[in-house]
Amino acid sequence: MAVEKLTDEQIADHLKARPEWSETGEAIQRTYAFKNFAESMRFVGKVADAAEAADHHPDILIRYNKVTLTLSTHDAGGITAKDFDLAAKADSFVATPSGPGASGSPAKTR
Repeated sequence: MAVEKLTDEQIADHLKARPEWSETGEAIQRTYAFKNFAESMRFVGKVADAAEAADHHPDILIRYNKVTLTLSTHDAGGITAKDFDLAAKADSFVATPSGPGASGSPAKTR
């Protein structure tokens, strides 16, 4: 079953529900900041398991205590509901931030 690319309006609506994420071209992206490298890698492992289960694989950039996820559905040529589903799953793996530098707190990507 083909997954349909979302319209600009649909993407904007989804981003309202995930304000830590931003649109970058034909993808959505978020950078997470952790206390240390080991915590970053535990998060990446959870994302990898979720990605395998969904058969939807993000681009992952690891910089010591920061992990950037970039999601796009290549078969659809852009952003789909699958991207926002995996974004929500990734967000569920981090604790609610309690301040700057807290586990999973977003780091600015721009």
